[in-house]
Amino acid sequence: MKLYTQSGDGGKTSVIGGRVSKDDSRVEAYGTLDELNSFVGQAAAVAAKTGVLDELVQELLEIAQELFDCGSDLAFVDPEGRTFKITAEPAERLEEWIDAHVDQAPELTKFILPGGSETSALLHVCRTVCRRAERRIVTLTADIAINEDVLKYINRLSDYFFAAARSANAKLGVPDTEYVRSADVFKKRK
Repeated sequence: MKLYTQSGDGGKTSVIGGRVSKDDSRVEAYGTLDELNSFVGQAAAVAAKTGVLDELVQELLEIAQELFDCGSDLAFVDPEGRTFKITAEPAERLEEWIDAHVDQAPELTKFILPGGSETSALLHVCRTVCRRAERRIVTLTADIAINEDVLKYINRLSDYFFAAARSANAKLGVPDTEYVRSADVFKKRK
């Protein structure tokens, strides 16, 4: 099998059900998900080296599968009547993981900056790329109907990356980097 097809040399690419311009909003959306998935893979590889973040690594590997599913769901020229891979369940599971990560991190009172451990810094990169992917998906919704569970999942996922970054720092014994000019902006946990 040859990796190159030369079919995209004219600026078009194949999607499920046809061909579109490589700068089509659909391609922008799932292309940004692909970029995010690369950073997720990097974060998982770095976390695996720590020897103490095995649960996080397993979560990231599941997220990588789901990000591929999200991209697939966005790749339809005509999503009408399609059976989608992403349902409400993965976003609900992310909420459980977020709550667990929040419980494993110190109380948050001020804004924090990306950083601390290498794993945490990479998870913050994932968070920001995830937010960009979400913006691209919102742009896509102006053009076509999409699987709305994808948008919900991606919205939840950026919160997951924030919570996971903080709990990774906590598990590794590395403090979060507080934004020094931040007021106390978060309410105490009940």
